[in-house]
Amino acid sequence: DMDQINKGWFSEISEFWPGNSFSLQVEQVLHQQKTEYQDILVFKSKTFGNVLVLDGVIQATERDEFAYQEMITHVPLFAHPSPKRVLVVGGGDGGVLREVVKHPLVESVTLCEIDAGVIEASRRFLPKMAVGFDHPKVTLFIGDGLEFMRQRKGEFDVIITDSSDPIGPAQGLFERAYYELLKEALAPGGIVCSQAESLWLHLDTIKNLTTFCKEIFPHVEYAYTSIPSYPGGSIGLLVCSTANSCKSPVRPVTADMIDKMQYYNESVHKASFVLPQFAVKQLNI
Repeated sequence: DMDQINKGWFSEISEFWPGNSFSLQVEQVLHQQKTEYQDILVFKSKTFGNVLVLDGVIQATERDEFAYQEMITHVPLFAHPSPKRVLVVGGGDGGVLREVVKHPLVESVTLCEIDAGVIEASRRFLPKMAVGFDHPKVTLFIGDGLEFMRQRKGEFDVIITDSSDPIGPAQGLFERAYYELLKEALAPGGIVCSQAESLWLHLDTIKNLTTFCKEIFPHVEYAYTSIPSYPGGSIGLLVCSTANSCKSPVRPVTADMIDKMQYYNESVHKASFVLPQFAVKQLNI
């Protein structure tokens, strides 16, 4: 990862977005580590706060992480009438956990993260996200999310896949077999929400995902959120439900909840499913 820092700038270069790159000015490198699964880099940037990088790809920055964490969490949780048991696959920075436990209806949330190094780095350098790990409703499982789900059938009301891109450790989380496991792990009326790449850069990947998901789930929908530090400036959410459309909240988004938000509100929830015409044509959803 260090070879991506040149003349004081980190540049996010990947085969997954050929020909373009997002760059941040580096103030200080805080942490470097090679784990069994990936390279971890944390640096302090000039304008985006501390930045977590896995295998050369930005996962979270202190400045804009809420745009992703809030949307991947509150869209499915507010679309479920009673989300008591929640599973998070990935999410080793703790940000999704932080958002899930804002819902009083949630009784338990389990996080499956394959790389303990990510959790440790986040606890040290992203404390506002890692606060999620300290909540009494949270259980941690360090290991393979697929293995975990094979043991758990019909258990979860909402499952959130907060994964990195489909190259490296997260590759299996973009395949049909994974979505079949997700379906089996859901309780009746359950909802799945997964990180689902950029409309601008990965429309083929998204089309593949939505095509096989339509064969597994009765409702398959796609939302997206604006986030400057992700490739293309936005990131998608694949929302699959066994019960109803997820395009509107089914519970009141109370003033108390809105006070805890920086991005999500009821209007943003609804608007996030409105897709540009090029995506409508390709995805047919």
